[in-house]
Amino acid sequence: MERLHPRNDQDLAALIADARARARGLHVVGGGTRAGLGHPVAAGAVLDLSAFAGIEVYEPAEQVITLGPATRLSDVAAVLAEKGQRLSFDPPDTGPLFGEGAGLGTIGGAIAANLSGPARPRAGAARDHLLGVDAVTGRGEIFKAGGRVVKNVTGYDLPKLIAGSFGTLAAMTRVTLRVAGLPAASVTAVLLDLEAAAAGRVMQAIAGSALEPVALAYLPAATAVRCRHHPLAAAAVLARFEGPAAALPERLSDLQALAGPAAPIEVIEDEDSDETWSAIRDVAGLLPEGERALWRIAVPPAAGCTLAHGLAADLPGAHWFADWGGGRVWLSVPAGAEAGAALIRPRVRAAGGHAQLFRAPLAVKAAVPVFEPLEPGRALVESRVRDAFDPARILNPGKLG
Repeated sequence: MERLHPRNDQDLAALIADARARARGLHVVGGGTRAGLGHPVAAGAVLDLSAFAGIEVYEPAEQVITLGPATRLSDVAAVLAEKGQRLSFDPPDTGPLFGEGAGLGTIGGAIAANLSGPARPRAGAARDHLLGVDAVTGRGEIFKAGGRVVKNVTGYDLPKLIAGSFGTLAAMTRVTLRVAGLPAASVTAVLLDLEAAAAGRVMQAIAGSALEPVALAYLPAATAVRCRHHPLAAAAVLARFEGPAAALPERLSDLQALAGPAAPIEVIEDEDSDETWSAIRDVAGLLPEGERALWRIAVPPAAGCTLAHGLAADLPGAHWFADWGGGRVWLSVPAGAEAGAALIRPRVRAAGGHAQLFRAPLAVKAAVPVFEPLEPGRALVESRVRDAFDPARILNPGKLG
């Protein structure tokens, strides 16, 4: 397949306009590590945006950074860390889930898929940190939206629309993000030997308390054993706290009082803590072995652990864990013909959530919708939005099904 290499915004606009005139679909890629997300793209050429990389402007005092979407997340993290800052939405490194190397994912891929890590309930989603975007629509039109300050939006907030669109509306050439300071100190409390239902109740109690955890997750024993860097290979609720070092011991004491004697607490600190949460963020405990499918499930937090435990019991060979205090469940199952979709999706809908087939063999994706099927009204709105940006469906055709 032909690979196109635009060098600047005008070059990109000309290539897209030419593709539209020829009714030729374009597979938009940056680093390519997230190409396995969504449905396979049916395109006549690859639109390689790797030239749009590098940090253009970084103002630590203003906590704002502008950079090319093909800039690697690992490079961004290193530059920010030098100034004691970070991307607080903590985008995951999904490369290994799709058979790619670690550390190769780009900021544009994270924005396009709206990917966020364990701190999402507290810090917000990727789109909440996107202040501005430069891009080219499927019409071949260059546009800019948003800017370098938080409150500058009049009319439609187009950056939030672009985030999570999987490259189907526009090809990004520049993004501006809000960054945040690194915490003075952090610590992870591990509440051991909790079964799924009890873990769900404990996480709800912690989330509803004044303890203000930065992240909450539950690892069943089978997943904990597989999770790299997790030093306590047992079923556990993990709660991460950040703030002044002097304040953290009191948080841990209050947590133990809330949990009671039935849930003894161990403490993970420093690099062990960071690596444990990186493994949770990157779904390392469910890295595929053989032909397996991975579901990403969003449900009300109170329902997550009980729902996942029931699904795993009825799907032989399934493994799972819950992030976001129970609001996000990762479920790994043998691929089979339809990866358990006939069981998973009705139960998830009944719990008030939705399920995305995050990773699966192509044969499964051909039989099962990757994304939760939209109701007719929402499908019509989505179609009209795409008509406005890319009426000929040039960009990533088929990606959303």
